[in-house]
Amino acid sequence: MRILGIDYGDARTGLSISDPSEFLAGSPSVIHEWNYDKLVEKLVAFIEQNKIGEIVLGHPLNMDGTVGPRAEKCQALAKALEERTGLTVHLWDERRTTVAAHEILHRAGKKEKKHRENVDAVAATLILQGYLDKKRRG
Repeated sequence: MRILGIDYGDARTGLSISDPSEFLAGSPSVIHEWNYDKLVEKLVAFIEQNKIGEIVLGHPLNMDGTVGPRAEKCQALAKALEERTGLTVHLWDERRTTVAAHEILHRAGKKEKKHRENVDAVAATLILQGYLDKKRRG
């Protein structure tokens, strides 16, 4: 089964898909969409086209673990995707994922200006890989 990792953002939403063995996250990409309803449509189409069987959505909790406005938006997206696809959406604590994504891009020699283009896809990959690793450990 393929699992989709999502890093939801207002302008850009990062995506990453697992390999069929659910061992590695890969195929990072970004959907550029401001309109929430259009984003949901694009995500549903992507899920159908890629035969996704499970979804992991980054859940940006506050550093103290509380739910803020951004996390509430992610909870609403999770509910919409579950309703539209019938798939389970797992909310995954994504604190510091974007910081780690920027660090990875910096170490790879990407210029700061170029980070914006890739950071969401890298963050989605980190979210998904964290979930896959935990799932494998039981």
